[in-house]
Amino acid sequence: MNKKKEELAKIIYFLLSGLFITSLVVSNLIFQKFFYWYPTDLNILGNKLFELSVGILPYPITFLITDLISEIYGKKRANQVVIIGIFASFFSMGILLMANAVPAIENSPIDDDTFNQVFAFSPIAVLASMIAYLIAQFVDIRIYHFWKKLTNGQMLWLRNNFSTFSSQFIDTFLVVGLLSIFGVLQWKLFWGLVLSGFLFKIIVAVLDTPLLYFFVGIFRKTFALKATDELEI
Repeated sequence: MNKKKEELAKIIYFLLSGLFITSLVVSNLIFQKFFYWYPTDLNILGNKLFELSVGILPYPITFLITDLISEIYGKKRANQVVIIGIFASFFSMGILLMANAVPAIENSPIDDDTFNQVFAFSPIAVLASMIAYLIAQFVDIRIYHFWKKLTNGQMLWLRNNFSTFSSQFIDTFLVVGLLSIFGVLQWKLFWGLVLSGFLFKIIVAVLDTPLLYFFVGIFRKTFALKATDELEI
């Protein structure tokens, strides 16, 4: 790979890392707002099936990006992005704690009560999310490369969906469970949120498979990569 293409590969990696970190941090900041992603009265175990936090909206993007980085840049680079994401999330939590501790002035557009109402649970949410995220992302990367090696770089759809399905269930189960333990969510909502979140993520994972094929195709054409090749930067 010539110098020009090597620089391009680095720039794309940094852009993907930036999108990953932004999606992860934002999902932790907005999680307290809930919505129905499908209008229905369907109930499971006394909980409405499609009740979800808006924090779930940017979260599947992180798994698409780690799969893309895993495919093109390899396991090491994918793990690096995960670790950087952890640092960014805890750093944002520190900023929120500091901002929450500073008293608002009298003519501040946002007073302390409003700020606390929106962000008071964010540090707890970040902690729960990071524990779940750390486990789920490493599972995702490990399963992805297991199937890539087993299929000799073929059947991209198989490793993308199998890795995402497994990791997303772990992530959803753990984050809802931890938020319930910490008192952020009520236990009666547990199974409804787990099933709703997992179903939503499965649908997104299936829908993003063509996107993964599209971007992987562009990478392989641009950098002349074979199915088992990975970029070294």
